[in-house]
Amino acid sequence: MTTIYDFEAQQINGTSVALSHFKGKALLIVNTASACGFTPQFAGLEALHKSYGEKGLVVLGFPCNQFGAQDKGSNDEISEFCQLNYGVSFPMMAKIDVNGGGAHPLYQWLTKEAPGLLGTKAIKWNFTKFLIGKDGSVLKRYAPTDTPASLSKDIEAALAA
Repeated sequence: MTTIYDFEAQQINGTSVALSHFKGKALLIVNTASACGFTPQFAGLEALHKSYGEKGLVVLGFPCNQFGAQDKGSNDEISEFCQLNYGVSFPMMAKIDVNGGGAHPLYQWLTKEAPGLLGTKAIKWNFTKFLIGKDGSVLKRYAPTDTPASLSKDIEAALAA
């Protein structure tokens, strides 16, 4: 069986990281954008990171420019934007594609494991979120309109499992 731990990703600074590095942690994986109506969710994601980080939650942000070209900047520019405007201290990864033939293998797996409404596999917009259990399996997919604060009960359950 495939789990999140079978994948690698590049950090925003270009360093490769095996996601097995996060074994035993709950993960919240989010495709982000710097110029989107949902961009203020960075503040809520940072709040989750601060509230639950010591309890075992890791938030991973994956910038993506596939929706309305709302993350055109370089990885360095995205990193600077997130830190200056939202004080982001959770791990940000390198910009990726989440849909189509060039979709990152992690996102190909996530969308297969947790399809969207009516079974659609495609990510519909920025700030789609996936909650991963401490065993590396996908627990739930959330819409961009689901605020980070609204995920607290599910995160607490994942951390208690």
